[in-house]
Amino acid sequence: QVQLVESGGGLVQAGGSLRLSCAASATISGIYIMGWYRQAPGAQRERVATIISGGGSTTYADSVKGRFTISRDAAKNTVYLHMTNLKPEDTAVYYCSVHMGPRDYWGQGTQVTVSS
Repeated sequence: QVQLVESGGGLVQAGGSLRLSCAASATISGIYIMGWYRQAPGAQRERVATIISGGGSTTYADSVKGRFTISRDAAKNTVYLHMTNLKPEDTAVYYCSVHMGPRDYWGQGTQVTVSS
C-alpha cells in the first residue's frame, strides 16, 4: 500500500508561483509513473504532468507546458510540481498519483486558487 500526501497549495495572485509536494509513505521501486492531476469544479480530471521512474522522461499538458515543471527526489520519496506564471484557469484541486502496473494510488488533493 502506498499513501500519498500533497502539500503546498494555497491562494496566489495571477502570475505568481507555487510549489506542490507529494510525499509517499514508503519507498517506491521498480517501473512506475508519478503524476499530477487536477480537477476544477464541474470539470473532468485533467492530467497536468507525469514523470517516469528514474526521472528521464516527463510529460505535460499543453495548457501548462513551459510554466510547470515536475521533478522528484527519490531519497525523500517525494515528487514536486513547480508552478510559475499561474493563471486563474489553473485553479483546481491538485492530486498526486502513482501508477504501478494496473494499480493507481492517489493523494487527498491540495487546493490551488489563483486570483485574477
